[in-house]
Amino acid sequence: MTDNTLICVGALAGAFGVKGEVRLKSFTATPEDIAGYAPLLSEDRAHRFDVTLTGQTSGALTARLSGVATKEQADSLRGTRLYVPRDRLPALPDDEFYHADLVGLEVFDTGGTPLGRVHAVLNHGATDLLELHAPGQSETVLLPFTREAVPTVDLAAGRIIADPPEGLT
Repeated sequence: MTDNTLICVGALAGAFGVKGEVRLKSFTATPEDIAGYAPLLSEDRAHRFDVTLTGQTSGALTARLSGVATKEQADSLRGTRLYVPRDRLPALPDDEFYHADLVGLEVFDTGGTPLGRVHAVLNHGATDLLELHAPGQSETVLLPFTREAVPTVDLAAGRIIADPPEGLT
C-alpha cells in the first residue's frame, strides 16, 4: 500500500530575474534536497514541476521549473506551496517527525489533562513551537517542541504528552 498523502516541502516566492527563474523556499532539513523529491506538485495537483536549482538568494534558493519560461509565469506562481507524496520522503529516526504528522494531535499534560490540539508547527529560528488550540479558549498557546517540554509523541495513539513550562497553561 502506498501513502499518497501530500507533504508540503516548499513554496514559491516569485520570480528571480527576467528569464523565468523562481525564488524557492525549501522546508526540507537540507534545503537543496528539495530538488531530489521532484516532480513537485501544487496542492490541487494541477501543476507538476521538475526542479533545477540554479543558486541561492537571501532566504531562498533560485531554481528553474519545468514549464516556467518567463518572469510573468514565475510571478504568477508566487505563494504556490509545493508538495510531494508522503511515500517519496525518507523514513525518520524515532525522535524526529514531519510537521504534517503532528498537526491535529491531541496534547495532554503529564497528569492527563487536555491542553489542546496541535494547530500548526512554527519555527522562528531557535526551536520548533507547537501552536495549540486549547479547549474553551479563543487564543492559541505556543508550546516549545523540545524533549523537556514534550517528552512523548505517540503517533499511533494520536497524542502528545507535554510537561509545559510554568505559566504556559
